This record gives sequence, C-alpha cells and structure tokens, in this order.
Amino acid sequence: MSQPSALPPSVARLIEALVALPGIGPKTASRLAYYLLRAPDEVALRLADALRELKAQTRLCSVCFNITEADPCPLCTDPSRDHSVICVVEEPLDVAALERAKVYRGTYHVLHGVLSPINGVGPDDLKINELIARLRRAEAQGQPVREVILATNPTVEGEMTALLIQRKLAAFNVRITRLARGLPVGGDLEYADEITLSRALEGRQQV
Repeated sequence: MSQPSALPPSVARLIEALVALPGIGPKTASRLAYYLLRAPDEVALRLADALRELKAQTRLCSVCFNITEADPCPLCTDPSRDHSVICVVEEPLDVAALERAKVYRGTYHVLHGVLSPINGVGPDDLKINELIARLRRAEAQGQPVREVILATNPTVEGEMTALLIQRKLAAFNVRITRLARGLPVGGDLEYADEITLSRALEGRQQV
C-alpha cells in the first residue's frame, strides 16, 4: 500500500507545472509554490490572470513572426523603420535585446529556434521558408530587401543556421551580413549589453 503524499494535490500540481519551466528545478519550484500559497490572494490571482491573458491575447506576427498582440506587429507597421533591411534572430527575446540598444532601425525576422539535429530540429521547423517567401513578396511589390543581417547567436547551432540561410538566399540580389564578433562566442544576444550589441551591429560584415 502506497504512503499518502505529504503535499496536497493542488500544491503538488503547481510544483510539477513550475518544474516544467526552463531553469526551474524542484527546490525552486517548491519555494515558488509555497510563496504563492502564503502570499495575499491578489498576488496569485494577478499571476493567473497574466498567464490567461498571455495565452489569449498573444500571437505571432504574420510578417516577422515576433510575439505580438496586433497583427502585423507595431515594428512591422512602423513607417519610420527601414523595411529594406531585415535582421534575422533566433528568438523574440533577441528582438527585445536589439531594440534596447537603440541603434537598429530596420525590421526583424524571428526563426523560433536554430538547427539542432540532435534535438530533431531541422530547416522546416524554423521560419526559414517564411523568410524566403517574404523576400519574394517584397520583390513582387517593387520594394526589394537590400540587406539581410544574420544575427543568430555565435554558437555551433547558430553558425549552422546562418550558413543554411546564406545558401538559401544566394539566389536573391541581397547583401547578406553577419554581426561582428563583438559578441562572445557561445553567448546569447539576450544577455549582451547595449554597448556590445551596438558595436556588433555597426561592425557587421558581409558574408
């Protein structure tokens, strides 16, 4: 006969849900669960409401595939931005990091990952075909893209992804550049400071 659990089922379910989040282990999940348990009701309810709104109101921009509540997103509809330049990044957090640097005024394209054969992530799992379609659409509209900046992270997977995109865009009359190596090898855009990002953007190189 199994021993009864010392945790109420509702607490155990919350801990299990928190452990599923990246970077949160069982001990951290337990601390968070008991913090919410002891906190005033409005704290837990505000968190629950925020999570519901997150899932109900957000979507992917149909142009750049960044996270947005309006489609197309505000960055894609901003007439002051240079729509002939596209910066290709791995994740939406990379867009936020580059925007904090306040030196880039073009548009973005979010891949939502990188090539990772060991994890079963191939080209069709990324937004690469959508990038190609976007360039073709711009050409057909008489507003061709003149530069694509490959801003994948300087990791093995990021480099593999950038090389694949470079090959797939070879048929287009577009300048392809890579962020300068002001970014540390193995680092993520998300954690880079504004000065490093600014120098990387300004020193990007043609590939």
